[in-house]
Amino acid sequence: MGCPEAELSISIVGDRTIRQINREYLGRDKATNVISFAMQEGEFGQVNPDVLGDVVVSADTAAREAEEGGEPFFSRLCFLLLHGILHITGYDHERSGEEEARRMEKREQEIFTVLKGEGLLEL
Repeated sequence: MGCPEAELSISIVGDRTIRQINREYLGRDKATNVISFAMQEGEFGQVNPDVLGDVVVSADTAAREAEEGGEPFFSRLCFLLLHGILHITGYDHERSGEEEARRMEKREQEIFTVLKGEGLLEL
């Protein structure tokens, strides 16, 4: 992803906490699966270029999604973490249209396939 020496903060929380974060920072009063905060964006984005940002994943939502999708919990958790990291590194599926959403999904699948191939995730 082009940031081998960068710092990243990862928090795994429950639905109550991610809902609170979502409400406070994004104005959405609901739990979600992952939220990312990029530190290299905005007016002060270059203050510390080695800090990518924060990724917050809800373990509760990940568990529900894993069960609904018939996949292992750890795989779903890792996928959500990957999704959040891609957001921090410039990928966007929400505001940039369908082409960017496809580009992000393709990159997610490429990286996830490598992780599975390396035996780092349950199949």
